[in-house]
Amino acid sequence: MRILGINCLNHDAAMAVTDGAEILWAAHSERYSKIKNDQYLNWEIVKEAMAYGPFDKVVYYEKPWLKKWRQLKAGQYKHAFDPRELPSIYLRKFNIKITDYAQHHHSHMAGGYYTAPFDDANILTVDSIGELETMTLWDNEKLIGRQNYPISLGLLYSAVTQRIGLKPNEEEYITMGMAAYGKPKYASFMKEHWLKRNNHRGVPKDDIKLATDYDLAASVQKVYEDELKKIVVKHCKKINLVLSGGCALNCVANSNLKRNIWIMPNPGDSGSALGCIPAVTKQRLNWKGPFLGTNIEGEYPIDSIIKELKENKMVGVANGRAEFGPRALGNRSLLADPRGDDVKDMVNVIKRRQKFRPFAPAILQEDVHDYFDMPQETSPYMQFVGKCKFPKEFPAIIHADGTSRVQTVTKEDNEGFYNLLKEWKRQTGCPILLNTSLNIKGKPMVNDRKDGNDFERKYNVKVV
Repeated sequence: MRILGINCLNHDAAMAVTDGAEILWAAHSERYSKIKNDQYLNWEIVKEAMAYGPFDKVVYYEKPWLKKWRQLKAGQYKHAFDPRELPSIYLRKFNIKITDYAQHHHSHMAGGYYTAPFDDANILTVDSIGELETMTLWDNEKLIGRQNYPISLGLLYSAVTQRIGLKPNEEEYITMGMAAYGKPKYASFMKEHWLKRNNHRGVPKDDIKLATDYDLAASVQKVYEDELKKIVVKHCKKINLVLSGGCALNCVANSNLKRNIWIMPNPGDSGSALGCIPAVTKQRLNWKGPFLGTNIEGEYPIDSIIKELKENKMVGVANGRAEFGPRALGNRSLLADPRGDDVKDMVNVIKRRQKFRPFAPAILQEDVHDYFDMPQETSPYMQFVGKCKFPKEFPAIIHADGTSRVQTVTKEDNEGFYNLLKEWKRQTGCPILLNTSLNIKGKPMVNDRKDGNDFERKYNVKVV
């Protein structure tokens, strides 16, 4: 049975295709439209999806009438009464007819649980808001607990992100990074006064007037870590834990949980384009990895990459199928030698990011425990942080607190990237490469060869 899954009209629109237990393709709309976090579909992504048709089912990731009811409750009348925001009407222009609807949190849960490497688990879904739910807890497929709007740990995090001048539902990861530079002075205040209120329109501007952005970031991060840990300890009795929803991208908080954890590499709303399919079929998916998007054919260019790294310390890679998720994992990556004192600044200038922000290290799985103290055995999708044992040797990938958001790489994960790391280590003695996404701040990742050529021309960085 061939099934098309769709997420759109909120943020991070995406599409996915399965054939029974096999995932055939999944992609982000933004990679085609070139609009970051694009909420709409476009003919380019639709055309690529339809090449896998015809479809026996077309599944949408949430139930729009439940969402409309919540919008009315929240006073969002403009959205509630706008028929253009009904997916059945919106999708007519692409000649797509929805056959099934899943609930928002059910799609999150299913995307995590039905791709996990184990059958028996608790699943904890945390995000800003679904139709009504803001947090759900599952025992395998059975819902055992929920928290409903307006109380939302995710909304609090997004509201503080907005308070410090960043984009909510997009730049929470920067808030997480800023937290290491501040002190959680206001965590108790946030728990007492902000956590249980409706933060849909932001936190009160008159509260904590003199707080620095770094202290606000540190405070909301502590609140999130404390609350998440409390929930897991109290309610998640199984050793296997699946985290889903956009909040599952908080790699610092994830690292504090003493469980055997699985997080699908795209746990947020865009990943629900895939998750909504098993939410309806209740069939496990054969997870082979996140490389599910547009394919750039050719052998992985190991020799060319190493040549550029030795000559210029930095190189772009656009090869193979694009990653489905927010993080580049070797196929749409900007790579650099992590050892130079100037490397972090050099890459941040290219990417137009804040100077304080470090980058992620990619390292062979067999080497990771020699260089990092890791909370989990593996971290193939950069979902956990580890303390670096030799921070002075690799300044470009070390955060202010001495940790790094680590990517472990095996041959099974990505053979080309694995062989590159092996050869880089053989030639230089360095087992690590700096790995960040092949894009600049505010723009989507490179998708196809043309995008790669454009990036090379605009930013004077070789893309191979």
